[in-house]
Amino acid sequence: MNIKALSTARGSNRRNFLRSCALLTAATSLPLSALAQGRRVDNVGLQLYTLRNELSQDFEGTLAHVAELGYKEMEFAGYYGRSANEVRSILDQNGMTSPAAHIQLQALRDDLEGEVERAAILGQKYLVVPILPESQRNITEYHRTADYLNRAGEVCKQAGIKMGYHNHNFEFEEIDGQIPYDILLDETDADLVDMELDLYWIRHAGVDPIPYFKNHPGRFSMLHVKDMDEFGRIADVGSGEIDFAEIFSYVDTAGFKHFFVEHDRPGNGLASVAVSIYTVRNIVF
Repeated sequence: MNIKALSTARGSNRRNFLRSCALLTAATSLPLSALAQGRRVDNVGLQLYTLRNELSQDFEGTLAHVAELGYKEMEFAGYYGRSANEVRSILDQNGMTSPAAHIQLQALRDDLEGEVERAAILGQKYLVVPILPESQRNITEYHRTADYLNRAGEVCKQAGIKMGYHNHNFEFEEIDGQIPYDILLDETDADLVDMELDLYWIRHAGVDPIPYFKNHPGRFSMLHVKDMDEFGRIADVGSGEIDFAEIFSYVDTAGFKHFFVEHDRPGNGLASVAVSIYTVRNIVF
């Protein structure tokens, strides 16, 4: 990108950021009388896939804006050509950490040791498989995936890292009388593999997550905090129909440690994450 284009991109990002701050300021003027008591999320995280367009234009500036909004924990979905040491330096400058990253299954198969080394530099505790290719969404491959997650988890464990798996809706669609998500849960070792539950996608599949918390205590260290509107579309947190307070109340049972805001297709990424962090920080459970 030439200097003129870079300047234009940064200017656009800055305008978007100021617009998001204005939305956040308006949101914080709402009455909080109902929020006086109870537990809240201390460190709200962000899945950076939400801001992939902004990061591709201005990686450093976008992370600085996110820090200004109050996000503390970054879950990466790509590093945009930066080395692990460069990313770690940017995080440190902004007072942020990165507990986890989304790494495609094939990338793990190709260079697991390299991914573990990068995660260690970044201080990450989880390497999360974000999605299975469509060709691998059959019962045989789900069993193989569970086996691989365990084997990869053994390698990760030596570096103090765990494998993770992030769901969409298709894992809850029955195949030959079996639920693929149940295979992944039942056949992975709880000491090696944790689950990152995407609240939008499980609800989109028509499944109640709470029985999973009760039946598999401690397995859900990470949440993707995403809302769903009345038409089944992804929405900014708080503008949809998901009861996050009820879900968060299972924190001790399910084992929630990290709460990552995400929106797969935001119209204005910075404005979306500004509204969502305000909502999450003020959820009482």
